[in-house]
Amino acid sequence: MYRTRAGYAGGAKANPTYRSMGDHTECIQVDFDPAIVSFTELLDEFFAMHNATRLAHSDQYASLILHIGEDQGEAAAESAGRYGALLGAPVMTQIRPLDRFYVAEDCHQKYGLRNDRTLLAEMQDYYPDEARLRESTAAMRLNGFAYNGGRASLLASEIESYGLSEAGELHLRGIVGRR
Repeated sequence: MYRTRAGYAGGAKANPTYRSMGDHTECIQVDFDPAIVSFTELLDEFFAMHNATRLAHSDQYASLILHIGEDQGEAAAESAGRYGALLGAPVMTQIRPLDRFYVAEDCHQKYGLRNDRTLLAEMQDYYPDEARLRESTAAMRLNGFAYNGGRASLLASEIESYGLSEAGELHLRGIVGRR
């Protein structure tokens, strides 16, 4: 993956916001290079990260895959079928074509990173405006580490590319080491 954005999609309301979402679902948009990671691999991660057999209590929190093109739609359906068979329960994930994605407000972007003052301060030095921070691959990677720790092997292979100070690198290694 080289970019993620938080946002809203899947509904009919024009220009949704967090306070006025209508029938949209909170979701993320993932930009990726299929030569590095396949759509099926991303789907495997999606299903591993949440309980897709539970019915959502609202559209806002639905398990939803919005695909681009028939190939992605078929891959999503196959992945959902495999996951359901593995768990022995029906998957409640909705699978539909993407109509439009609305980018969420800045305060909802890179949430894990925003809650880590050390890493956020360093990224804001590089990306002083919100749009550049949101679109940054480095900020996306740091957000993942800050949010759930990530894998030490991935950190070791990439840490020098993030442009962190020595103190920032030490802080990030500490995050990953604790998890």
